[in-house]
Parts: sequence; C-alpha cells; structure tokens
Amino acid sequence: MTIRPLLPLAAIGLTIALAGPAAAEKIANKVAVFSGLDKITGRIINFDVYVDETVRFGMLRVTPKVCYTRPATEAAETDGFVEVEEITLDNEVKRIFSGWMFAASPGLNAVEHPVYDVWLIGCHMDSDIPPPVAGSSEVRVAVSNQPGGGAGNVDDGAPVILTFIGGIPIPPDKPAASSMIMDDTAPADQPPPAEDGTEGQILD
Repeated sequence: MTIRPLLPLAAIGLTIALAGPAAAEKIANKVAVFSGLDKITGRIINFDVYVDETVRFGMLRVTPKVCYTRPATEAAETDGFVEVEEITLDNEVKRIFSGWMFAASPGLNAVEHPVYDVWLIGCHMDSDIPPPVAGSSEVRVAVSNQPGGGAGNVDDGAPVILTFIGGIPIPPDKPAASSMIMDDTAPADQPPPAEDGTEGQILD
C-alpha cells in the first residue's frame, strides 16, 4: 500500500502552509503616529512619537516601544507596543496602559481614560519633528503633524492642559467673540429720544 508514505508528506505540507503567514517579515519603524482626542474640548490631533521617546498629550504620557508594519507584498498590518501613563492630580505618574495597539482595530485594546483617548494610526521611518536628544529626560508636548497644523508649533496642535476642581475637569475659557450688533446706547450728554406724542416733554 502507498497510503502510509503519503501521510507524512501531507503533514509536512500542512505545517509549511500554516507556518507561512506567521513567518511574514515585520518592518521595525522609528516613529509611531498617534491620534489623540481631548473629550472636553473635542480637539483631535495626530502626532508623531519616536520609539522609546515619551511625549505628553494632555495629562497622559505616551511611549511607544516598537512600531511594526509589513512589506508591500504582505497584507497591510500596523501594530505597536505602547505604554501610557497618567499624571495624577497629586503630580504623580501612574501606568494606565501597557500592551499592543492595532491601527486597523483601535477599539480592540484601547486606553481607558475619562478625559483623553489615544490610539495608534501608523508607523514611519522618519518625521518632521526633530528626534529627541540622546540622554535627555525632557518630556516633549505633543504637536500636530497634520498639513497646515504647524508641525513643531506647540500652539497649533498641543492639547489644552485642564484645570481640575474637586476632581472634575474644567473646560478652558472660550475667546470672546466680537459683536456684530450696533451699540444703541446713547451718549451720556445726549437726552433719550422723545416718545411719540410727547413733543419732547418728559412725562411724570
């Protein structure tokens, strides 16, 4: 019978077929791209963070450890291992997330925070943001990398640092809007207009 010799060959073929996709090459990138949402102001910005760099978004500190993509010949897949810390009201740093983020499924393993959302959206080899200085412990504030958003300009994309009262975040003051309504107030040295039928006389 020739069936027995064929069984090992079939098993080997099945093993190779199953191992093929799992052995797909990963590309380790130098920059992770995140989206950050401030739930109080409704502001969303995209910002770059170098691998092993810590960047502050609002009251969160985001540190990507790796950021992987796949070759163009493979199915598109972007994931990264990220650590997220919260700066508490007592100015202490507390780890609130450590795990893998998947750009295609941001809700699969999300950061849970009442004020901020942060999720991975991509990986790059370079960035318009200058890389961190070696040996520096300074934590950079997240800046927008969106076109026209003024990459590198804190004022154009940085999240608003909120004030907390009794543990409740207070939204920042909105700028006063210029009024388009004409001021009908009469000058102090000018008498008010006379009412109809009074011929300019002041009624008791």
